[in-house]
Amino acid sequence: MTISFQSGRYAARFAVTPADLLACQRLRHRCFFGRVGCDADPYDTICAHMMVEDQAGRLVATARLLEIATGPEITKGYAAGYYDLSGLAQCAAPMIEIGRFCIAPDARDADVLRVAWGALTGLVDARGIAFLFGCTSFAGTDPAPYGQAFKRLAARHMGPAPLRPGVKSSDVVRFADLPPAGIVPMPPLLRTYLAMGGWVSDHAVIDRVMQTLHVFTCLDVAAVPPARAAALRALAQTASLP
Repeated sequence: MTISFQSGRYAARFAVTPADLLACQRLRHRCFFGRVGCDADPYDTICAHMMVEDQAGRLVATARLLEIATGPEITKGYAAGYYDLSGLAQCAAPMIEIGRFCIAPDARDADVLRVAWGALTGLVDARGIAFLFGCTSFAGTDPAPYGQAFKRLAARHMGPAPLRPGVKSSDVVRFADLPPAGIVPMPPLLRTYLAMGGWVSDHAVIDRVMQTLHVFTCLDVAAVPPARAAALRALAQTASLP
């Protein structure tokens, strides 16, 4: 996969050098662990790493992308280690798993996320991608602050039964078991997926290494509302994709 995309003050591209990858890993560690370090795992070697940089060349956002040509290949991705994805594995259409999507804490400009999605839209159209999926993270491992958010997910955004992931991890929180308490809102990335018609699993996995609760999230590209799809494609027209 290749990508080159620029809009306003920001540009998106893929990592091409070891130094690029290290910059992505360092930003991920800063975002997910809150301190200086290097977040690396074996999936980094099989993924492409999207970088969003400002005019000074500073990395302000990153995500790693794994292109899956057909359903059975889904087992090689990160999410398959935590969820039973046998439903999606029956799909013949190409997919992209998006992981470790994060934005630098001091990059508060909404255009950062806008450019990231514009670049992804160009890539989706160029490669004929049918599904985008991954794990969206809620900070911490205590589900209590998110009871209301999880109940809303269960009531309004549950995935279709044939495709919905089954339980695989031994450390999960089922949405149906939670009281509708808590006032902490959903993460911005998850809200973006849902606004485009995305759906979620019926449980969250407790990740005690990352210190997060993560929820499987999937977007059927064909189900994106027409107005939203048109806006994203208008933005993506400035992308240069071979």
